[in-house]
Amino acid sequence: MANYKKNITPWALSLPGLVLFVSLLLIPMLMTVILSFNVYDSDMGAIPDKYTIAHYLKVLGDEYYYEIFFRTYWISFCVALICMVIGVPEAYIISKMQSPWRSIMLLVVLAPLLVSVVVRAFGWSLLLNSNGLVNGVFTLIGIGPVRMMYTETAVIIALVHVMLPFMVIPVWTSLQKLDPDVENAALSLNASYFTTLTRVVFPQVMPGILSGTIIVFGLTASAFAIPGLLGGRRIKMAATLVFDLYKNDLNWPLGATIAIIMLVVNLGIILSYNRVFESRYKKILG
Repeated sequence: MANYKKNITPWALSLPGLVLFVSLLLIPMLMTVILSFNVYDSDMGAIPDKYTIAHYLKVLGDEYYYEIFFRTYWISFCVALICMVIGVPEAYIISKMQSPWRSIMLLVVLAPLLVSVVVRAFGWSLLLNSNGLVNGVFTLIGIGPVRMMYTETAVIIALVHVMLPFMVIPVWTSLQKLDPDVENAALSLNASYFTTLTRVVFPQVMPGILSGTIIVFGLTASAFAIPGLLGGRRIKMAATLVFDLYKNDLNWPLGATIAIIMLVVNLGIILSYNRVFESRYKKILG
């Protein structure tokens, strides 16, 4: 009886979380998968109780959808790369600061998360439009007004601003676990500062970099508000396409199909990246 209670206790404690996970994630995901196989009657705008794989064949055989997928992942890759280039040094600098400046800088990094993404998107639209502050500066220095709204550049700039905290925090957390004596020991052995960073510090914060890039890439690939407001109808990404199919065309099965394909591709990219990064991490530390 004691062994039975010992075995059942972890499951009983995990039950509320499992129920929440199943009801809010697995069941809606299963319903989306089933919906993606439903037939869509374009004449009636209805979804009869019939099933087909025509939606998957349509998406996988049309260059229009490949273009949107490529744009989505290209922008996601650029945003993740820029966030890594900016976020890793920023996290390192913050970790070297003393109180109270460290807390102030962390607050500055986290402050954008306290503002709605929609509000930030509108703010960037005011900055980047033809009469905005950015073009005003360009005009003053003689470059002239540059068309930035409804371009990939505008979407990438705004997404970097939104996603940067998700890169800084995991890297900063990894740096907090780093023993400062290890870095000091390398410097005391006449290693240059650059060598210390690349051979001692960087390998040990790779788990944080891995987590940050995965989070940024995944969130960017599914971003909706910023591509919708700053990209407009010209720069469509997967999430905005799904929204249009659901809301405007009422073609829910096709929208569900694109969502499922995106989920599978995202998982494939993230798991592959994680595998390559972890093997590289073990080789460096090995």
